[in-house]
Amino acid sequence: MNVIADTNVLIRAALFDDADQGQASRAILASAERIVVSRHALCEMVWVLKSRYKMARKDILNAVTSLVDAENVVVDRSAIDAGLQAMNSGADFADGVIAYEGRWLGGDTFVSFDKKAVAAMKRQGLATRLVK
Repeated sequence: MNVIADTNVLIRAALFDDADQGQASRAILASAERIVVSRHALCEMVWVLKSRYKMARKDILNAVTSLVDAENVVVDRSAIDAGLQAMNSGADFADGVIAYEGRWLGGDTFVSFDKKAVAAMKRQGLATRLVK
């Protein structure tokens, strides 16, 4: 079976914060031939780990990297790498994914009200504009 993993399954499998759901999540993922994880699910996972579980940035980076490096996990690797690079430079994971997808779709300037995101994208060589 090739599964499409929802964020809640990924969170429960990673954190095992609910014994029943954690066990069910790990079982379904362990039995899968392939685990397909969307960009959106990973953006949501990072946000939940940061905001609800108050995980440190390095722990979130390790969790995402461990997941996407698994042999049977399928992701849009370029987009996920952009998110990880953004996190490493101080921005949010989602900002990196948004900027990557925006460039892929033909955009050339990252715009945001978020000063930290704009600065991080600028450090990565992307044209930026802080909206005021």
